[in-house]
Amino acid sequence: MSGMAGGSAEKLNLAIVGYGKMGRLIEEFAPEYGFEVKIRLRAANNDRFGGLTKENFGGIDAAMEFSKPAAAVENLERLAGLGINVVTGTTGWFEQMERVRGAVERNGTALVWSPNFSTGVNIFSQIVAEAARLMANQAEYGAWAWEIHHAAKKDAPSGTLLALVERMKQGGYTRRIDASSSRAGAQPGTHEIGFDSPADTITIRHTARSREGFARGALSAARWIAGKKGVFDFREIAAQLK
Repeated sequence: MSGMAGGSAEKLNLAIVGYGKMGRLIEEFAPEYGFEVKIRLRAANNDRFGGLTKENFGGIDAAMEFSKPAAAVENLERLAGLGINVVTGTTGWFEQMERVRGAVERNGTALVWSPNFSTGVNIFSQIVAEAARLMANQAEYGAWAWEIHHAAKKDAPSGTLLALVERMKQGGYTRRIDASSSRAGAQPGTHEIGFDSPADTITIRHTARSREGFARGALSAARWIAGKKGVFDFREIAAQLK
């Protein structure tokens, strides 16, 4: 998928806040989506958020925020204060969403957030919601939600798993959902939803082969937010990114 396939060839300047594995992958694919990476902030050059300055962000059209849960809220507030539209894939901070939303609205900027920018995961989420709806009145079925990620992932359970459990509840499944997480090796991410009864078991699983899908989805979102204002869940806009 190319973010430039049906869009403008205008070159946009991109900042990457949180230059880990995802940040480097985003930089690799950025030219395909019409971006030139101008700033790369990591712990060494953003200590105590010192890299988030007007001087550094002059001429920046959008920022990617893929840092750590402890830094995300402050990063997002400061980026909004600089007038920068942001795409964030950091998880573990969503309980402070209203604080971040307030900063975005006060400064007239835009934010796209998601625990997972994979198109496949977003479709998987819709399938899970429909399965939960169908199982809502099947009292003999218990449910579980499980995920595994690489050993370096900070939050457990993942934001994606929590979002899937919430989709199940929204679908009408009100009984207990047993949720668990594993962290090992270099797994990019597997999420599994299951329903079990004395008669049978139903399992629905999504397995990411690499982080590429996450990076491409985030870059598509960054093109989309150019010139926009407001706070958007990636699920709300995914269909508009083709």
